[in-house]
Amino acid sequence: MTELSLRALNRTLLVRQMLAERSPIGPLELVRHVVAVQGQEPNWPYVGLWSRLADFDHDELAALLRERKLVRSTMIRRTVHLATAQDFRWLRPTVRPIVHAALRAPYFRDEIDGIDHDELAAVGREILAGKTLSRSDFGKLLAEHFPDRLPRRLAESVEMLVPMAHGPETGEWGRWRNRHVTMSLADEWIGDPMGTEPDPEQLILRYLAAYGPATVADMQAWAGVTRLAEVIDDMRDRLRVFTDDKHKVLFDVQDAPLADPDLPVPVRFLPAFDNALLGHKDRRRMISEEDRARTAAEASAGVPVYLVDGFVHGRWALDGATVRVIPWHPLTPGDEEAVRAEAASLLGFVAPGEEGKVVVTDHSGARQP
Repeated sequence: MTELSLRALNRTLLVRQMLAERSPIGPLELVRHVVAVQGQEPNWPYVGLWSRLADFDHDELAALLRERKLVRSTMIRRTVHLATAQDFRWLRPTVRPIVHAALRAPYFRDEIDGIDHDELAAVGREILAGKTLSRSDFGKLLAEHFPDRLPRRLAESVEMLVPMAHGPETGEWGRWRNRHVTMSLADEWIGDPMGTEPDPEQLILRYLAAYGPATVADMQAWAGVTRLAEVIDDMRDRLRVFTDDKHKVLFDVQDAPLADPDLPVPVRFLPAFDNALLGHKDRRRMISEEDRARTAAEASAGVPVYLVDGFVHGRWALDGATVRVIPWHPLTPGDEEAVRAEAASLLGFVAPGEEGKVVVTDHSGARQP
């Protein structure tokens, strides 16, 4: 089997994620290509699409939500993502085990203990049928059927049991915190019935096209599901097989490109929770173990990062109309110039029309104008 270097995997991931060169395709095609875009904080998907698309405007994504071509809901890794409406129909049933498993955690279990899950789901569907409700109002109506329970937790529990679609305003640009969620039944929102059976083969093929080559552990970490090795065994004649620098077996679809490890790549700014960073169990193809450890304390809030030479080099933050760049490693003069230029471009996207500035700290933490 051919061994692929870490740098070859890095360049291949950047090409497949459209980070080596901005793509002329539209946002709907981009979301479909990467299967699902993580979006628990409403603004981050916009930044992720801006980093990948040659010509992208905020309202393009908002319009896809309003037109119900995209669904915002809980799916892979039991977190909120955006997916095309048609993909959500098979994707949610495929990751159902990890979503339902949430109810075994104390956060849910302690509040819904003793309630039959099927009954809770049925009551939830009956309440929501033909309606769009805020999570708060939905919880209050559920509490009329299940008194002495925390209404919000009841609503969140039904959301784990029954596929929902969040209202388009929930994913609007400018909402840095997701404080008000409205929801509808997903099948009613989409206008087509949800799938009932998992489709792990499609999950694997679509994942590999955008994130491969990858190990079974990578696939499972990305999706949040298990037992994919059994599915891979039945698909081996349709897949290419490689190894990485640690001699782990990598699988890939037949026709996806492998990039030149010496491919020049630009500086890129990525949002917190970006797909490219969270798409593998072994994330060394984009971030070193040392730098990954830096983010561990802030993982729940997400850490927006930037890439130099294709790898995570530091983090960034938006402070009003200021983009603050915090390097974790020294920047050469040429790299700093490229970082500043891309940060200025980002500023024009996140704070259009404002008098903003870019601030870069040096490696010791001192600010540089």
